[in-house]
Amino acid sequence: MSTIYDKLKDYSDSDYYGFHMPGHKRNLDMLKSTVPYKIDITEIEGFDDLHHAEGILKEAQIRAARIYHADETHFLINGSTVGILSAIAGVTKKGDTILVARNCHKSVYHAIYMNELNPVYLYPEFNHCAQLNTEVSVDDVREALDKYPSIRAVVIVSPTYDGVVSDVEAIAEAVHEKGIPLIVDEAHGAHFGFHPYFPQNANTRGADIVIHSLHKTLPALTQTALLHINGSLASRKGVREYLRMLQSSSPSYVLMSSIDSCIDMLENRRKELFDPYVKMLEKMRGRLRQLKRLELVETENFDRSKIVISVRHADMSSKRLYRILLNEYHLQMEMVAGTYILAMTSIGDTEDGMERLARALKEIDAQADERMRSGNCLEETPTIIGASLPRPEVVYNSSVMENMLDEAAISAVPGSKVRRLPWRDSVGYISTEYAYLYPPGSPLIVPGERVSQEAVDMLQWYHNLRFAIEGLKEDQYIEVWMHG
Repeated sequence: MSTIYDKLKDYSDSDYYGFHMPGHKRNLDMLKSTVPYKIDITEIEGFDDLHHAEGILKEAQIRAARIYHADETHFLINGSTVGILSAIAGVTKKGDTILVARNCHKSVYHAIYMNELNPVYLYPEFNHCAQLNTEVSVDDVREALDKYPSIRAVVIVSPTYDGVVSDVEAIAEAVHEKGIPLIVDEAHGAHFGFHPYFPQNANTRGADIVIHSLHKTLPALTQTALLHINGSLASRKGVREYLRMLQSSSPSYVLMSSIDSCIDMLENRRKELFDPYVKMLEKMRGRLRQLKRLELVETENFDRSKIVISVRHADMSSKRLYRILLNEYHLQMEMVAGTYILAMTSIGDTEDGMERLARALKEIDAQADERMRSGNCLEETPTIIGASLPRPEVVYNSSVMENMLDEAAISAVPGSKVRRLPWRDSVGYISTEYAYLYPPGSPLIVPGERVSQEAVDMLQWYHNLRFAIEGLKEDQYIEVWMHG
């Protein structure tokens, strides 16, 4: 039986090229590198302690804050997830109301559960042509804040997994008028602000807490991230306390050194690395704009490092395009969605890798065009549901739902209140479980929400396209609360 290391080594030695995270793209020439075992230590004399940083780690975090234009920065070795959990828990109290963009990562929902918060949802706009969710509107933020004066914090994701960027500056202004903090999940925007080709990062746009995943779009090891705090509206003491509780008590020096090396690169080599990358990226985007059947999706405000290719006008599904790229061209995409694929690029990409992707898509596009002109189409693109994220009725928050389930489990008649129903029969009942696609990890259904026909139609649509739906205990069934 081969080990995980054996499989990783085989993949590393193959000709498969990754258009996915981590952003270093296995390019060892970018940073100082060595065998991790040689630098894997614990908190020994002279190497500081992340949870009580006073020496080398404190200095490294101060430098990171300066580079990212933040007041205060913390190294995260449990990924952006721990930053999101700590940020939300640190600025709220149990039972508070929080305004949340519905397309946020599942970790936001876990923070809501942990702190027994009552969520009010913001729904991003929807681009029917591109078939993806776009920005969160500042008008919607203002309307929600006026309607729910008990809101104590606001959380949005910008850029999204697909690269859509919201107007953080305008949203921050609206939120600050109410005297509450704005948390921005900018996990996919760690490269923002280091070249004019990309947007500025949210620290410079007025956000109070910003979370960056270095490993997603920059040359840093998986699980490395940063949490930044600005201004006085967010409780720094609260966030720090949760970071100490939720991060590992034995933080990896391998990961922390990766963070610091990445920051060093951003400080001293950004022009050297970003200029050629941007030239390669724009050259490839120019070529992809000429596709005839496949389509390069470019929304109004977006991160150009994300390559989104739509199949809406081709004779194939997104799954088929994904498989052709993987199996025939040995190009691994980051994600396949309902009507498009996503390729993630970074400064770690090579000219050869960019050329391989552009050439492959041009060849696949030409073949599709020839088939469609001759009438010998492969398949019809699945019917598009044409809807944004479901807008469910929130009956109970997720923690209340969990308490109700605990009580039901010890009741005299087990199972009398909870049943597992086929999707089509669950409409109108209250879900007791999550349903989401990963990636991107934004839930379609959350515990405590009434299952809508819209949500079921979306689940069925993804199922018909053979996407794996996570969170449910049984495929094509939803566990529901029968009384409520």
